Amino acid sequence: MAQHTAQMSVEEFEELAALVAKRFDAVRLEFINGRVGVKGMTDGNHSEVIRWLQECFLMAGTGLWLYGGGELGLRIEKYRKGRALPDAVLAPRGTFAGEGDWADAKGVVMTVEVTSYDADTHRRDREEKPLGYAEAGIPHYLLIDRDDCSVTLYSDPAPGEGYRSTVRKSFGAKLSLPEPLGIELDTEELKQYVD
Repeated sequence: MAQHTAQMSVEEFEELAALVAKRFDAVRLEFINGRVGVKGMTDGNHSEVIRWLQECFLMAGTGLWLYGGGELGLRIEKYRKGRALPDAVLAPRGTFAGEGDWADAKGVVMTVEVTSYDADTHRRDREEKPLGYAEAGIPHYLLIDRDDCSVTLYSDPAPGEGYRSTVRKSFGAKLSLPEPLGIELDTEELKQYVD
């Protein structure tokens, strides 16, 4: 007879994540789809991709701020039972004031993930996070995929379905981001940040 083990509660996860963050500077935990995962360490090229994207939004003058560095935790998934650490979050300035370790996704315009070269990146960045971000009602998810040298914009979130629209372009092409983003990303520079 199979033994059923109880799933970790969100409260237990948050306590564990706080303890790990205090003890180990380089380790951050996420809780997606009922599973605890380790947020992969970034490399220099990963950081340059985030810097490039921050620069794009600053130069475009959208009035939105790209919070980067993977330090901002978001409550995602159905009934906010998931906890994710996006590589970057686009939102109006002040959206996260007073929010604490795990912010509500309300007000977030777009989340960004840059693939890392680890075993979990496919499941985490290409499958679970798009579903979780859509479930949280985040209008756009931008995946910068260094494995296949592409950028994919997910949009039109539908609860229980994920994102209904995706536009994928290879590095070097231009990707138009719709309003309220309202900019065109020239992804040529991304070619130099692939390992």
